[in-house]
Amino acid sequence: MNDVAPGLKKLIRQDVQSMHAYAIQDSAGMVKLDAMENPHRLPPALQAQLGQRLGALALNRYPDGRVNDLRAALASYAQMPEGFDIMLGNGSDELISLLAMACDVPGASILAPLPGFVMYAMSAQLQGLKFIGVPLTADFELDEAAMLAAIAEHQPSIIYIAYPNNPTANLWDDAVIEKIIAAAPGLVVIDEAYQPFSSKSYIDRIGRHSHVLLMRTLSKFGLAGVRIGYMMGPKALIAEIDKVRPPYNISALNYECALFALEHAEVFAAQAEDIRAQRAILFEALQALPGLKTWKSDANMILVRVPDAQKTFEGMRARKVLVKNVSKMHPLLANCLRLTVGTADDNVQMLAALKESL
Repeated sequence: MNDVAPGLKKLIRQDVQSMHAYAIQDSAGMVKLDAMENPHRLPPALQAQLGQRLGALALNRYPDGRVNDLRAALASYAQMPEGFDIMLGNGSDELISLLAMACDVPGASILAPLPGFVMYAMSAQLQGLKFIGVPLTADFELDEAAMLAAIAEHQPSIIYIAYPNNPTANLWDDAVIEKIIAAAPGLVVIDEAYQPFSSKSYIDRIGRHSHVLLMRTLSKFGLAGVRIGYMMGPKALIAEIDKVRPPYNISALNYECALFALEHAEVFAAQAEDIRAQRAILFEALQALPGLKTWKSDANMILVRVPDAQKTFEGMRARKVLVKNVSKMHPLLANCLRLTVGTADDNVQMLAALKESL
């Protein structure tokens, strides 16, 4: 049985049937550099300590008030301002979905620059909201005039500003961001998924606004397998959005892992420092390759344009190096590949595969 029965098929929304599911590439046996993961594992001594802690949890019980210890630890770690509160999601993906659900009033829409993180548009579509994508400039900067015109025309309920952006890896102009925030009739969500690798954060400015939310994740911090996203904003605003969050959305295993990681934040800070150093080495090596266009990065990925993205991607995959072919995601990304920054050894293998596949 390869097809849904006709009687059941008519129960599923037509737009959902015509959608493509979020694709996850098979990475078995590969140097995995396609998903912006931190390539470093926990040191063995910490693995043993964490294993003991997780083994002692009362898994027969629902998650308890310990989740609030994680909220407090993250607020402290992020230096959240007074009068603000923090909400947890099963990854930032869930927070993006919950925002669309909370703001689903008649005529509501979501706006974001393109190319950008696909979940902004997908969350709007799944919730039945209009999505407005505003193209970036050819060099992946915010198109100030186009953004302000789209805000004036569509009056979006939510505007997403990734800081830095995925897949372009750049930080946008702060002056333009401030103009967008000033023009916004609804919420502005600053998405700092790549904050551990960025030269700047919006955390020191968020307190100036009553309609700006700051979203982060522990995935890039080094816990992609743990699925913890968090969002900070004015207390009363977070309290309203938090009403649509499912009860117990963060498992006891996940919050205990996250608390453990924050107790050893210096280990993850050293990993991020290594990744930033590797990024600089990789960027220099990529710039030296003929026929490549390389963009400066404030994240743990580098965007490159090659003569033939599909050929290069397939060539690298045949050489057991998996990167992300983003060339079909948006016309501005024609022939672009997104390379995650790995360990020193990962990056040497990736560069060798890239050179041989061009």
